[in-house]
Order: sequence, then C-alpha cells, then structure tokens
Amino acid sequence: MTTTIQSTVERIGVGPRMTQISIHNGTVYLAGQVAKANPGASAKAQTEEILAAIDARLAEAGTSKANLLMVQIILTDMKHFDGMNEAWDAWLPEGCAPGRACYTGDLNRAGLDVEFIVTAAR
Repeated sequence: MTTTIQSTVERIGVGPRMTQISIHNGTVYLAGQVAKANPGASAKAQTEEILAAIDARLAEAGTSKANLLMVQIILTDMKHFDGMNEAWDAWLPEGCAPGRACYTGDLNRAGLDVEFIVTAAR
C-alpha cells in the first residue's frame, strides 16, 4: 500500500531562475542574499546590508531571526571573516545562534564578498 501525502510549497518572489522565499511544512528557505546596494564595500558593510534584507524576507515569510535553524555563509576570502562576524554578532539575538557553516567560494559578481543562505522555522 502506498500513501501519498499532499504538500504545498508557498513561494514568494518567484523569478525566472529562482524564488526568493520558499516555505514548506513550517520551514522557511531563503535564496542566497548578497549586498546588492554595496558591492565593493567592506565585508562588515556588506553583511549589515544582507542581514537587513534577511530581516525583511523573514518578516515577509511570517518569522524572524529568533527562529533561525541553519545559516550558510560564503566568503570570497577568509580575510573577510572578522568583519562579517562583527556585523553578525551585533545582529543576532542572544541565545538564538543557529547551526552555521562558513566557507570560501566565488560569487557571481565582482565586488561581492559575502553571501548568506538561510533556513528558519516559521
């Protein structure tokens, strides 16, 4: 006997290649967030812009940074780690640290040095 479970995926900000916010079974998945207004700025400034965008996207999805489950952070170079963490530490509510991974990789535009990929509970 096979049981089929109907599930729905709510999508917000659907584009031709990706969706900005996907929600399934009470879990919110954000597309990678980069500093669109501040390419070339310091890693700290880029991170501050990204974290403000994450706040807005999570609010749009009906949740907040207090419900973060996992965050992946991509840096173009580990020399940006301290600046990114300075902004992160000021932004994150006490006692709400999620699982986190930070690694290096190439980003898709010159001047971008930080990208965040976020999963949160709704």
